[in-house]
Amino acid sequence: MQRFLKTPLLAILIVILAGAAGDWWWHAGNHSQLSFRTAVVKRGDVAATISASGTVEPEEVVDVGAQVAGLIKTFGTDINGRTIDYGSVIEEGAVLAKIDESVYAADLAVASAQMEQDKAGVLSAVANLDQMKAKLIQADAEWKRSQELNNSKLLARVDYDTAQANFEVARANVAVAEAAVAQAKAATVQARAGFAKAQRNLDFCIIKSPVKGVIIDRRVNIGQTVVASFNTPSLFLIAKDLTRMQIWVAVNEADVGRIIPGAPVTYTCDAFPGRQFEGAVGKVRLNATMTQNVVMYTVEVNTENPDKVLLPYLTANVRFVTRKESNVLLVPNAALRWSPSAPAQISPDMRSQNQVDPSAGDSAGDSKSPKQNQGTKERPGTLWLKEGEYVRPLGVKVGTSDGANTAVTADNLQAGQEVVTGETSANSQTATQNPFVPQIIRRR
Repeated sequence: MQRFLKTPLLAILIVILAGAAGDWWWHAGNHSQLSFRTAVVKRGDVAATISASGTVEPEEVVDVGAQVAGLIKTFGTDINGRTIDYGSVIEEGAVLAKIDESVYAADLAVASAQMEQDKAGVLSAVANLDQMKAKLIQADAEWKRSQELNNSKLLARVDYDTAQANFEVARANVAVAEAAVAQAKAATVQARAGFAKAQRNLDFCIIKSPVKGVIIDRRVNIGQTVVASFNTPSLFLIAKDLTRMQIWVAVNEADVGRIIPGAPVTYTCDAFPGRQFEGAVGKVRLNATMTQNVVMYTVEVNTENPDKVLLPYLTANVRFVTRKESNVLLVPNAALRWSPSAPAQISPDMRSQNQVDPSAGDSAGDSKSPKQNQGTKERPGTLWLKEGEYVRPLGVKVGTSDGANTAVTADNLQAGQEVVTGETSANSQTATQNPFVPQIIRRR
């Protein structure tokens, strides 16, 4: 009987112990122990920037066209004696191309002949004027004699009237001859203008460079006919100086207010990986453009190109430096966003003083939008310093942010201190597994 009673009691005791052990194991396996992720406060430089893309352009470009129509016969030569082509270096006044001049040479010959003819017309008109003046003198003398004879009653009335009429006709003929001279001289002026125009058109057949520079575009070939009517055809594009370039950057209207002339700029080009160039803001153009309801302004960035490594029309990835701080304490932006998830994580002495609000870090260190922080004035924030198993808050002044790190200042903050940026769970079942990864079910 005793053996029978001992056996159930032992079995019940074993069941109770097994249940307690299982409960302890289940709670121990599923209880999440949190640990802090930290970062070290560093000292360095930080800059608030605006990123945009643009195109490398020559600082000054001259578009050379043709003012007459005709066939391109030949190209000129550059300073090295080679035929004009892409990249040719030319001097001011250098011959770029020649247009067939046969038609314009004929026009010049016609204009020259017309001018000579009009010159002869002037001589003829002057000679005729002299003749009319001589006839006027003769008619005047006869008219005076007729007046004397008429006073003496020795001249018939008909002869008197005839002498008077001849005098009036001679005087009118002189006036007509003078007008003819003036007309002939005007025709000569017109002929000279026609000659000058024909000569100018003939000169236009030789296309010369108005500036010293580099040919960056040749838009015609030998044998091609250019037609100059209402629009002047473009033949060559010349960059005056490739050692000074500009970048035309499209900047969003939300950022253009923070860009000022003279501000430093850094940029890179895909053609030169790993190399960074520098420049400065020249001006902001006022003629904005709108694309899909987005207003963009063109900002001119001036940059030096002494080795001429930058080629026209390269794409540049530009960063406008709106604010820069050197040799300051830097913390990750996540450190300003984080705050304790439970009051138990806060140092006991800070909890006893009732000085801490676990949600303070969210409002003070909100750096979720880097654009809101870049280039702004200092504002208050909160960092959480790690102290063993706990954290304690530290009020700081938040300065410039580059989107990843932020400059902070505080009396009790030094380089090398650890600040909390987040927390992780020590539970391998919950912390290390990705909930979106399909789970593999293993069967025994």
